[in-house]
Amino acid sequence: MINGMSERTIALVTGANKGIGYEIAAGLGALGWRIGVGARDRQRREAAVEKLRAAGTDAFGVPLDVEDDASVAAAAELIADYAGGLDVLVNNAAITGGMPQTPTTVDPATVRVVVETNVIGVIRVTNAMLPMLRGSASPRIVNMSSSVGSLALQTAPGIDMGPVPAAYLASKTFLNAVTIQYVKELSDTNILINSGCPGFTATDLNGFRGVRTPEQGAAIAIHLATLPDDGPTGGFFDDAGTVPW
Repeated sequence: MINGMSERTIALVTGANKGIGYEIAAGLGALGWRIGVGARDRQRREAAVEKLRAAGTDAFGVPLDVEDDASVAAAAELIADYAGGLDVLVNNAAITGGMPQTPTTVDPATVRVVVETNVIGVIRVTNAMLPMLRGSASPRIVNMSSSVGSLALQTAPGIDMGPVPAAYLASKTFLNAVTIQYVKELSDTNILINSGCPGFTATDLNGFRGVRTPEQGAAIAIHLATLPDDGPTGGFFDDAGTVPW
């Protein structure tokens, strides 16, 4: 609740028109929250909002391209005007950049594009939403990361992390580092900031090769978005517990 302006918790989920993002929106909406469905594709965004509303969620569309300053600024203004503030931000929007991505063959332009969405986009959206989050009684920021970005796991003997998606992997390591810095800078606030790993989930990012459903992949974000006020901050978690940085 933002300074008593609304009786409902208000959340923005980026990349919420499909896959894990949609299921995060659906799961939080089922709690009675008002959900901003952030997505840049108008038709997919409107279809997701319609589907969520049909299921009883108080959802509204938020045109949002995380790579565009003006789009993000307009999204913040829309949320402020329509919902009166923001309590929870789930930075879910991400791309892989296509495969293969071995370090010796990946196009540097691919790395740049992936980082622009997966890291700089998170910074852009987070900074635009921070003024509203600061006004919330129980603000939360959830950054959807991946265990493939864990340097500890990447360098641990006997652990096979699979193919080496250099651009995607590096973007998630970068995102983890940025998340830690946000935690440090905002340590004197009541904002709980955590990273979540959805596991190997079947989405279009991996050609639906994942072994988990989008609903299962959304569970960690829903958990971190609903932490109590004395919950953890500055952590990296999956369904099994803590993931090493």
